[in-house]
Amino acid sequence: MQRLIEYAGHHPWLTAGAVLAAVAVLVYELRARIEAFAALSSAEAVRLMNQGALVLDLRSKEAFDAGHIGDARNIPAAQLDAQIESLKKWREKPVITYCDSGREGAAAARKLAGLGFAKVANLEGGVAAWVRENMPLAKPEGAKRGGS
Repeated sequence: MQRLIEYAGHHPWLTAGAVLAAVAVLVYELRARIEAFAALSSAEAVRLMNQGALVLDLRSKEAFDAGHIGDARNIPAAQLDAQIESLKKWREKPVITYCDSGREGAAAARKLAGLGFAKVANLEGGVAAWVRENMPLAKPEGAKRGGS
């Protein structure tokens, strides 16, 4: 241990670089684990949707109107706390959350799980991954008629 301290004293820049690299790896790993909370693929999401899962779109109303997944219910992430009461009947049923990239969806899934929702999952990669896998997006009825 004494030699390590001596080495660090003689090579402060190398020591600082090694510490910064270790911190960067730690932050990256923690962030990846947070985003991967209850992650599920597009195929798994479709399977759960076919079994009657509630799908929550956490994006803005404008993004939802531009295209959303199936029968998703739009609850912007900022309004999730205010809408928790209306979701209580889904506590024991599957719930899928998604956003644009998966980060807000993972945070919402953690929040719902902490509130007692038993079967909460997050679409890994969000709607961006859904589109990359050539999965369909729906538009609200009003948007379909208005564009014809």
